[in-house]
Amino acid sequence: MTKLKFDDQGLIPVIVQDAETNEVLTLAYMNQESYELTLKDQLMTFYSRSRKELWRKGETSGNYQHLVSLKLDCDQDALVAKVKKDGPACHTGAESCFNEVLYGDDQKATIDALYELIKGRKETPQEGSYTSYLFDKGVEKILKKVGEESTEVVIGAMKDDRTETVFEISDLAYHVLVLMVELGIDLTEVRQELANRHVVDKKVKQERMQ
Repeated sequence: MTKLKFDDQGLIPVIVQDAETNEVLTLAYMNQESYELTLKDQLMTFYSRSRKELWRKGETSGNYQHLVSLKLDCDQDALVAKVKKDGPACHTGAESCFNEVLYGDDQKATIDALYELIKGRKETPQEGSYTSYLFDKGVEKILKKVGEESTEVVIGAMKDDRTETVFEISDLAYHVLVLMVELGIDLTEVRQELANRHVVDKKVKQERMQ
């Protein structure tokens, strides 16, 4: 039987991945008891280093993580768990705890992360969250904000103020993402529409050259 190598505090790190997308969701820790409970119930159970107690993911939020597979590294001192999740993995409402880009030009991931964060705020409202407030007020409020931010973009551009324009475009993009989530429009739909336009534009260009 394989023996796990726990550290001097009796813990072993666990990297949790989405079984469908392979996205890294979180990094947590297990002790012997939480490890055994996870295998027994097939629900991810960890040990909180700050609270010094066991905690089952989803006990308070309902966002349970169902164990699909569990692998041990070659040194036997770290685990990788693949799960099917019932909701966002992060306590902030984001799908993953890993959202902040520290290095690399990963704008697609940044937009995706923001979309998932906004989606999480709709599925799991957070007290004091502006995004949750918008969803609570409904589509008319969201549309009003999209209109206001569109106007602010125009004003910034008319003043030839680059900094202000970038700021207002960012505000507009955020509110458009909120609208997309409210209407159930996925980012892949927009990407596909843009790709279709690129194909049409390329075809027109080729026809003009003939």
